[in-house]
Amino acid sequence: MGVSGSGKSTIADELAKRLGWAYEDGDRFHPASNVAKMSAGRPLTDEDRWPWLQAIADEIDRVCKAGEHAVIACSALKRSYRDLLVHGRNDVRIIYLKGRQELIANRLALRKNHFMPPGLLDSQFRTLEPPDVSENPVTVSIDASVEAIVDAIVKQLRLGPADSGAPRRNRP
Repeated sequence: MGVSGSGKSTIADELAKRLGWAYEDGDRFHPASNVAKMSAGRPLTDEDRWPWLQAIADEIDRVCKAGEHAVIACSALKRSYRDLLVHGRNDVRIIYLKGRQELIANRLALRKNHFMPPGLLDSQFRTLEPPDVSENPVTVSIDASVEAIVDAIVKQLRLGPADSGAPRRNRP
């Protein structure tokens, strides 16, 4: 989780590859109306976000029920959003990609062909409620290489042999 431009998709994809888990980009769960709204430079409201977050929560439940593992990139900026996604599960972890607004703004300025315009970064930081200790988050600084960030995540996750290692099917 993190604001747009924090590296969620890149880090989640690399983490999934490292663990041999499936990877899903939360953006694919957005209804077309959300994508159109963001593309027009208008921030989403909570009313816009609830169906999107519920679709991701349903995918998390499906993956867990099937005994599979996945890494899903999702902004999940507010505690209430994360509560919906995790809903008391102890087999789901939140990974917070933490970074300075200036660093992220510079990254967004270099991004091409993404529906989230850099102008919405201020609204994302205003909305952001960093996870607190009660959420048992994995928090990592994004001011490092992709490999170093993934290393830090894996170290903090402390997964046992049953949780990682053997490659699992990656869904398209």
